[in-house]
Amino acid sequence: MSTTDLLIRKDDLSSTRLRTSEDQRLADGQIRVRIDSFALTSNNITYAAFGDAMNYWQFFPTGEEGWGTIPVWGFGAVVHSLHPGVAVGERLYGYFPMASSAVLTPERLSPERFTDGAAHRAALPAVYNQYFRCRSDPLYTTDTEDIQALLRPLFITSWLIDDFLEDNDFFGARPGAMLLSSASSKTAYGTAFQLAQREGIEVIGLTSAANKAFCESLGCYSRVLAYEELGQLPADKPCVYVDFAGNGALRRAIHTRFTNLKHSASIGGTHVDQLAASGSGKDLPGPRATLFFAPAQIKKRTSEWGAEAFGQRMVQAWHAFIARVTDAKAPWLRAEHHDGGAEVQVAYAEVLSGRGDPRVGYVLSLSAPPSR
Repeated sequence: MSTTDLLIRKDDLSSTRLRTSEDQRLADGQIRVRIDSFALTSNNITYAAFGDAMNYWQFFPTGEEGWGTIPVWGFGAVVHSLHPGVAVGERLYGYFPMASSAVLTPERLSPERFTDGAAHRAALPAVYNQYFRCRSDPLYTTDTEDIQALLRPLFITSWLIDDFLEDNDFFGARPGAMLLSSASSKTAYGTAFQLAQREGIEVIGLTSAANKAFCESLGCYSRVLAYEELGQLPADKPCVYVDFAGNGALRRAIHTRFTNLKHSASIGGTHVDQLAASGSGKDLPGPRATLFFAPAQIKKRTSEWGAEAFGQRMVQAWHAFIARVTDAKAPWLRAEHHDGGAEVQVAYAEVLSGRGDPRVGYVLSLSAPPSR
């Protein structure tokens, strides 16, 4: 048997190639997972853009200098197992390479999940090394796999951003405004959905003119402005900037204009062509732009609330969110499937360009797709 994976040139994210290689032989304690489907969103482009700085390339090393594979979230089935605690046929959700299959080394098994114990992942953030066993996963339903793949990891980040801001009393910007760039992105509107439930907070979405109508249609933003309309906001307005775009010029404009900017949080980099210009932000007026790292907030809240209470709060928020996203009368998102190497490459180029329809979510497969 063989595995197909999509390789990305680390110094040129637009350069890709498909590689097919013989499946590696399993060692005792390992399993092989057929990766049936995975989501591709701007979040994954962020993984690539920060691949070296944040060690994302290290999760699934390719063995080829200069080439990496982008981690994605998706579903798979165990097709070969040399681990007594994991049966062939078991369905899993978790962090996979853009490939048709993956080899995992399950450790610390519970009915709900296990951790991949591969040596090269030991020093990487634990949250990315967990695999959820679908039969016992409180978030799993068979009919929502596409939505889970597309939104679950993003919404957890959104939920944590909202919690982080509330945990810090919105850095003194309540009453005031939260400015969210790349407002049409899934992580941004998930954050807006949460923030809209807070008292004294105006949630302002910043987006391209082309996506303004879409963002307004969601109903979770108090107000939506195209990037060139930033001047419509009072310069002395107390505010927090939540940067989902990584656009250096926009960040500079916000830091320069708003004299009462209380906090500047950097979440991701959807505007890949602007990342080089974004720099560290050390020379910007106002607060220094600070990278938000979701695993740190997970660790803090798990310690404070306990793992069970943390999970219960997150599950409750998730169900409320997907109920709105999948509302039959006005859905926010629809999944679009693309199977096979050529289609996956085309979809990747579309997401990388940032020109896709914000209502479309790409669900991809490099393996022979199961019947849907």
